[in-house]
Amino acid sequence: MTHSRDAAVAPTPAPDRLRSLDVLRGLALLGIGLMNVEYFSRPLPDMGAGIDPAQAPLDHALSWLVYVFVQGKFWVLFALLFGMGFALMDERARTAGRNFRPLYLRRSIGLMVIGLVHALLIWAGDILVSYAIGAFALLWFRDAEPERQGRWGAALYGLPALSLLLMGGLMHGLGPAASPGDEPGQAARLANEQAWRAAEIAAYSAGSWWDATQMRARYLLHNLDETLVFQAFAVGMFLLGAWLLRSGAIASPAAHARLHRGLRWVAFPAGVAMALVSASITVTFDWEGDGARSMIAASLMLLASPLMSLGYLAWTIRALATATGARLLGVVAPAGRMALTNYLLQSVIGTLVFYGYGLGLWEQVPRRWQLLGVVVVFALQVLASRWWLARFRFGPVEWLWRACTYGRFPPMRPAAALSL
Repeated sequence: MTHSRDAAVAPTPAPDRLRSLDVLRGLALLGIGLMNVEYFSRPLPDMGAGIDPAQAPLDHALSWLVYVFVQGKFWVLFALLFGMGFALMDERARTAGRNFRPLYLRRSIGLMVIGLVHALLIWAGDILVSYAIGAFALLWFRDAEPERQGRWGAALYGLPALSLLLMGGLMHGLGPAASPGDEPGQAARLANEQAWRAAEIAAYSAGSWWDATQMRARYLLHNLDETLVFQAFAVGMFLLGAWLLRSGAIASPAAHARLHRGLRWVAFPAGVAMALVSASITVTFDWEGDGARSMIAASLMLLASPLMSLGYLAWTIRALATATGARLLGVVAPAGRMALTNYLLQSVIGTLVFYGYGLGLWEQVPRRWQLLGVVVVFALQVLASRWWLARFRFGPVEWLWRACTYGRFPPMRPAAALSL
């Protein structure tokens, strides 16, 4: 193997990067922070419960805005970007004539290890393990034509969401006949859920780091089935992202103006409309008392998320085509280049602020101050990332991840040779 071939599949040097991807990662990082902060101070099972109706009016209004415009949209955007990263690595490997599969398997295993460290030692709401599992599935679709990848992606995400919508509609239409009444074991199941919730609150709000770690391990094992079900949605967005990059729609938006106009003026408004309809049905889910209503609202929000995420993507790329937009949005690019490090750092900060082994502010910070705190932390991350990348080529966790991927530690200093 020649040195030039190694260089061809080495991590992409900063001058060659698609800057729009870094900006999108930075914006997605902010969105993820706005969504996750609530669940550093609230039991994770409440993610399926919607907005807390006991909030003060201002906090409820802010939660409503996050629910409609943020929640579920930015993990989808990250998933699209993850698929683009897969496609970009694959293109470089094909150009170099190098076997891509071992490279990507090592990358996925590295992400799995990082995700497990995050899920077990820092925060149980991790999404990296799910991404790592889905990454293995991506290899099955590697040789598919871009259009076929896009169709598979839309089907893998859309069909389960549409099935949930249909099921909710049928349950609503049948009314009380669709309810099985008092199922055998229903009371025991509800009691078990309440006991689980109480154990989580005790471990995170007042427990030691070891108490919280034990709870995180229990949560990881307890939710393996949900992690596997989530793969259809994640892999669907990975494939859609791979299609977007391979089609040239990201690198050459002017050549795909019709697609971008459709995403901005059709997909995004349609997604917002679906999200608003969902929110008008309910923003507080009662899965036991009114499962049909909750299922319809949740499935509409699931369908709205990729439409809005693609709209955010297209509007961002459109803004980056202008001098003002490029200058303003380009500010977040350094945070995007260090998205993995910053994502983990958000969890470290969040748990240290809210958990009992930190400041212990569990359920004590109103929503308005939670969201303001996220904006402040993100601004500091942008500044810190800019400072770091002026001195080093990669974020610290990105550096470790690349070492796992390429089997050697890349040089960190910008003055070092760019090839591995």
